[in-house]
Amino acid sequence: MGQTLLLTGRPGVGKTTVIKAVVEALGPRAGGFYTEEIRGPGGRKGFRLITLDGEEAVMAHVEFRGPRYPRVSRYGVDVEAIAQVGVEALRRAMRSGRIIVVDEIGKMELFCGSFKETVLQAISGPYIVLATVMAHPHPWTDALKALPTLTLWEVTVENRTGMPERVRRWIEQVTRSAAGVTP
Repeated sequence: MGQTLLLTGRPGVGKTTVIKAVVEALGPRAGGFYTEEIRGPGGRKGFRLITLDGEEAVMAHVEFRGPRYPRVSRYGVDVEAIAQVGVEALRRAMRSGRIIVVDEIGKMELFCGSFKETVLQAISGPYIVLATVMAHPHPWTDALKALPTLTLWEVTVENRTGMPERVRRWIEQVTRSAAGVTP
């Protein structure tokens, strides 16, 4: 059985910044994706999904309208983009035995059934998983956070600067433990 670390915290506190710093330190040992804002005149226009092997897709945007785009606040969500780019990145990471990075498990991603299924496969499999998860209550993420096999840390303004190193140490400890090396 693998190990999973979930990072939670309020929006904008720095969860993705922590993920990006850890991913940079891990290099090719990590696979999966992170998200970032799309900014434009007047502020945030949407969200881009970026895989650790270089693919990108717009997963939500204010201009996505119509029945094919479920809504979260003012954004239409492209569920197909999440499945085709994000889910496939997670599956590639699992096939290659890399550390699986999921940024983020949030309202937008949860519209995608294959995303939820793949996250559960990763968490229940022999993988090391590093993910961010929304702090806001939601039945699916609340059940996920309650799993006894997960470690859940909150990212705050006070601890975010040291969090990448703390996460990196956790990953190294889990990696050594999985290899049967005692610290």
